[in-house]
Amino acid sequence: MKVEGLIFASGVVFFTILAIVYGVITGDPTGTTALAFTAGLAALVGFYTLFTGHRIGARPEDRLDAEIEENAGELGFFSPGSPWPLALGASVAVVALGLVFGWWLVGMGVIFLGYSVLGLIFEYYRGEHAH
Repeated sequence: MKVEGLIFASGVVFFTILAIVYGVITGDPTGTTALAFTAGLAALVGFYTLFTGHRIGARPEDRLDAEIEENAGELGFFSPGSPWPLALGASVAVVALGLVFGWWLVGMGVIFLGYSVLGLIFEYYRGEHAH
């Protein structure tokens, strides 16, 4: 994870310099604060990836002499096609529209959102893909 950590560490330097330059040129405290927080978030992710990379050791991606075969194998489990992410997105859209048009629509969206979250969580405990 050395490469990922260095990318985010360079982001910290870039956003810090950018925040200083932006603050001096414009005098806008809002944008300067947003850029400073962006640098802080990049520092959090960079520290985590560098710390984790140091703890778990070098991966094949981190070594120049690594072979493709060293990183072969199962990468994880991916859903074979699920309708629940679409339902989840539609529910969030209904909640957002409810904030514009009326609280009754927010209530309906929250009910749909709860149903969608439960469907996504328990997708592999029932039906065709049950374990």
